Amino acid sequence: MIIIGERINGMFNDIGEAIKNQDPTAIQKWAVKQIEAGSHYLDANVGPAVEDSPEVMKWLVEVIQDEVDAPVCLDTTNVDAMEAGLEVHKGTAMINSVTAEPSKLEAILPLVKEYDAEVIGLAMDKSGVPKDAATRTAKAMEIVANVDAHGIPMEDLYIDPLILPVNVAQDHAPEVLESIQQVKKLADPAPKTVLGLSNVSQNCTNMGLINRTFMVMAMAVGLDAAIMEANDQEMLDSIATAEIILNNDVYCDSFLQQFRK
Repeated sequence: MIIIGERINGMFNDIGEAIKNQDPTAIQKWAVKQIEAGSHYLDANVGPAVEDSPEVMKWLVEVIQDEVDAPVCLDTTNVDAMEAGLEVHKGTAMINSVTAEPSKLEAILPLVKEYDAEVIGLAMDKSGVPKDAATRTAKAMEIVANVDAHGIPMEDLYIDPLILPVNVAQDHAPEVLESIQQVKKLADPAPKTVLGLSNVSQNCTNMGLINRTFMVMAMAVGLDAAIMEANDQEMLDSIATAEIILNNDVYCDSFLQQFRK
């Protein structure tokens, strides 16, 4: 399971204040904590409190990579800010994200190609998040076709079928699971799959339990990655256990400790 730490996001008060004041302290603290917990990537989103400008994204990427040797998932809808982050990024960046809208694909995919980046494709277009698995899968396949046409390796694409909060869109969850399965079956080679996991429990009670349960269910149908709370130890234990049961890791009595290593 590829873990993308979600905590460096301006929607969190401490990160929002840090970005607003150009103070790297909280950002670098969370960068270290998430990498120590096992994150493979660190999502970076300036949030709503400040303008999502090229200068801010550039600063954020540099602050993170000055502290940890890890790739950043550049989480922005501003194409200029995205390119500014790519220009200063060390190693292979991840772009978060592009939809199936032709104008979006034509703006983002050349950057993916130019900077040898990875990219998250959202299974939606200007009509919004589809309700059913068939439409989600169709939008995902449009992204797959465009990625292939741009000469981008399929291994660099992550399809996000977009989970919504279970308290307002309960009927979406089974459709998301079905879409993950279909994406894996219809594309050869298949792209990776990813979820913004915390969305499933937004404003719900028992958020941690909902997240953990949905994570294991999604892993069982082919989920490869998640943007998630990387410091949730119960979540990490659930992932480690699912990896054993799914025969993705070799069992040993210390499998929880081995997973954390």
